Order: sequence, then C-alpha cells, then structure tokens
Amino acid sequence: MAKKKRQAPAAPDRMLGLGTVVRNTGSSYTVALDDGSTANCRIKGNFRIRGIRTTNPVAVGDRVAVCEAADDADFITAIEPRKNYIIRKASNLSKESHILAANIDQTLLVATLREPVTTTTFIDRFLATAEAYAVPAVLVINKCDTWEEDDRELGAALKHLYTSIGYNTLIVSATTGQGLEELRDLLRDKTTLLAGNSGVGKSSLINALVPGAGLRTGEISDIHHTGTHTTTFSEMIPLPEGGRLIDIPGVKGFGTIDFKPAEVSHYFPEIFRFGRDCRYSDCRHTGEPGCAVAKAVDDHFISQSRYASYLSVLEDAEGEQGSDKYRKPF
Repeated sequence: MAKKKRQAPAAPDRMLGLGTVVRNTGSSYTVALDDGSTANCRIKGNFRIRGIRTTNPVAVGDRVAVCEAADDADFITAIEPRKNYIIRKASNLSKESHILAANIDQTLLVATLREPVTTTTFIDRFLATAEAYAVPAVLVINKCDTWEEDDRELGAALKHLYTSIGYNTLIVSATTGQGLEELRDLLRDKTTLLAGNSGVGKSSLINALVPGAGLRTGEISDIHHTGTHTTTFSEMIPLPEGGRLIDIPGVKGFGTIDFKPAEVSHYFPEIFRFGRDCRYSDCRHTGEPGCAVAKAVDDHFISQSRYASYLSVLEDAEGEQGSDKYRKPF
C-alpha cells in the first residue's frame, strides 16, 4: 500500500505588531498600528472574548495584535484587556450583546426634542449603562435652532433635570454653532464615543467639529418622524484640537443586558442616594413599606420619568432571571 504523502506544515503567522481598531464594517477591521502604518484585517474562526457574549467580538477602540498569514492576509489574533466599554442588548437577539466601543474616556449621548424625539427612557437606559461600565457620560441636546417656545421650555427642563442628577448637559446647534465651543473643550485630548438615535444630527455635529470630515447627513422620514441611517459602520475620527471621536450607526432602541436586579438602583445616582434611607437594605423600590425612593418620587425629588425608566430596566434585569415583571405601584 502506498504511503500517504505528508503535507508540509503551514508557515507560521508573522507578527505585524500592536495597534488600535479605528474602523469596523462588520466583516473587516482597520487597525492603526503603533508603528504608524495601517492594516485591513479579518478575524480567524470563532474569535470570542471569554465571558462576553457579543455579536461583534472586536470593537472600535480595542487594542489588538495583528499577524500576517502565509497568504499575505492580515488577521487580528488577540485583544488586550479592555479598560472599559459600552454595551447594549443586540437587536432581535435577546441573549446576545453588541459592544458599541471600547477603551473610551467618556461618551456623548446626542438627543433631540423633535424629528426625531429622543425619549427619556432611551436617555436613561443609555446613562444607566454608562454608569454600569464606569464611563463618564455627557448629554448633548442638539438642533436647538429648530425649537419653538414649548421646545425651549422642555429643553431647559431636561437640562435642569440631568444637571441636578450630576450629568453635564449641553444645548447645542450644529447649524448655528451654539454650544460647540464648550463641546470642543469637553472633547479635547479624550477618546469619546458619540451615540444617539438615527437623525439626531451626529454626522452634522462631526462635520461642524472636524473641518473636511464630509460625513453624509440624512433626512427625517415624513411618515415616521425618525432619522435615516447615514452611518453604516463604526469609525474613529481624529479631532483637530487633539482627541478622537468614535462615530457609530444610529441606535433605535437601547436594551440593557447582564444587570443584576439588586444593582440596578446603583446606576441611577439619585435613586441610589435616596435608597440609602429605605427601611429595608434590600428594598427594590417597587412598593415596599418604608421605601424612601417612593416618598422622594411623591415629593418630586426624583422625577416620574426617571423612576419609570428605573422600573423598566429593573424589569429587564428580572426578566433575564425568569422572574415576574414588576408593575409600577403608584
């Protein structure tokens, strides 16, 4: 019997170096290597981060190792430990998550009062996630140049609400330039995730902040009054004054994931503060006797909208554990 011809061993991969992921299209990644060059990469096989179930194992902002294979293709072969990240529940995949960005100094949530309307539930879910993953958050209310009198009153009320909680809140206009200088100061020398619903003007803000960026902006749907997706991939954009913006596609909804029910109140700073005075140390603030949070809501020290958002996140957390849903007690 003829012996099988032994195949030559595959040539080992050649290490190109370490770098930062600056673009993610979903199927390929651009890495800015530390030596100043760039590499267009793929990932090999079932590449997953241990302990994190994600639809995108590599995110913009990740520090990665890049190797060149025998066929001259570049591959990401390892990810360095992340300082932090922002994550949300993946669309239509209740048990999977999606990492928006990694290794960031802060995040800016861009919101609008009309066309499209950014709900307080969306704002609060995003802010709670930033709290959970130790990322400082700033709320930016855009398109103030389109406001009427009622809008100006609502914008002032929202700024007062979130500022009183402890969040830096800016009212800006990418069209007129209002608030942009203050925004530039916040962004200087920091890596910042820029997030928000489709249509809130993220691309317009970037075009105003980065001369020559030339990002495409979209129209608002006349039927649904929602934004159209103009950004289809995640990308890191250098800022003229120093620092980097991570632009991501518009997010329609924001599902929290992997929150423990007992810890949800920790991610709502004002609820956590009042919760220290509850009669029971394990109070969930859902109608228990002696609940200081319920009294604070009644006395208008905690807003109804924030409390409703807290209950919705608590419901998600309990749902992940298969428990009954909470109902608002008052």
